[in-house]
Amino acid sequence: MSEPTVEVHLSPEQLNQNLRDDARVGLAASPKWLPPKWFYDARGSELFEEITRLPEYFPTRTERELLRVSAPHIAQATDAQILVELGSGSSDKTRLLLDALTAHGTLERYVPQDVSEAALVSAARQLAEEFPSLAVHGIVSDFTETLHNLPGRRGADGSRSGSRRMIAFLGGTLGNLVPEEREEFLASIAEVLEEGEQLLLGVGLVTDPDVLVPAYADAAGVTARFNRNVLAVLNDRLGADFDLSNFRHVAVWDQTNEWIEMRLEARDAATVHLPALDMSVEFAAGEQMRTEISAKFRLEGIGKELASAGFTSDRVWTDPLDRFALILADRV
Repeated sequence: MSEPTVEVHLSPEQLNQNLRDDARVGLAASPKWLPPKWFYDARGSELFEEITRLPEYFPTRTERELLRVSAPHIAQATDAQILVELGSGSSDKTRLLLDALTAHGTLERYVPQDVSEAALVSAARQLAEEFPSLAVHGIVSDFTETLHNLPGRRGADGSRSGSRRMIAFLGGTLGNLVPEEREEFLASIAEVLEEGEQLLLGVGLVTDPDVLVPAYADAAGVTARFNRNVLAVLNDRLGADFDLSNFRHVAVWDQTNEWIEMRLEARDAATVHLPALDMSVEFAAGEQMRTEISAKFRLEGIGKELASAGFTSDRVWTDPLDRFALILADRV
């Protein structure tokens, strides 16, 4: 077994500065908002793993089954020698791809990317043990700003290395970006891929709101705790004094934009102090702050977005209920 390597392109100091910047802008906005990436401290990651096991939360198990069915076909179609995964987390579902690509005989290196250095180091070590023939090369960074740090197909002299890459972006995370951000992000992926390399994309599909909304507002209240955890992160890292019990979890389906919005609603009026920002924030009773969007897609629409970025996407796997899709897109 080769020891995994981890490159750090996002130091704790940079991470805290990014949090300060996001909090300063989002809490001063009208309406207020916070980016969903700040859910994921150690406790938030634990809560999300718990969410994925809830009966109401179908996306993870649906995507896992699609990967189980499609992974051998993906391996055959791509002959990928390098698998890059953006927002890898525990790399749990990715093992299905790693199994298929190593069995196919092409995969040489796995490049997981995540914002959490501790989580990435732990996952990288475990994967290096499970796949001893595989070089594991982790990258600690923000996935929206990391693409230029990915291993390239060309050497420093511009020559081709010959290693075919596939970038995987799973879990429906693309839906956390608004359309303008998605356009920029997909175009930036296309810029770093060579012609004939692939993007494997997992996206949630538009389906019955009576199924979608409970997936983000479970009966056990796990998602509510996950949502309020972003306030705990601000308390911990910025010295804020949010009273978590004063904020109610809200999940709504926005029919116009075709996305789920998660919000936190102040039960009572409150003044919150953030000493690290030298800032105080007023919340009115009943005021809502957006913490996440989770856009759902129609196949025609996401196909057009991919085409606009420079991909063809004629290989698609969907579940029998058409709630989730895996799309293998080729850079053209």
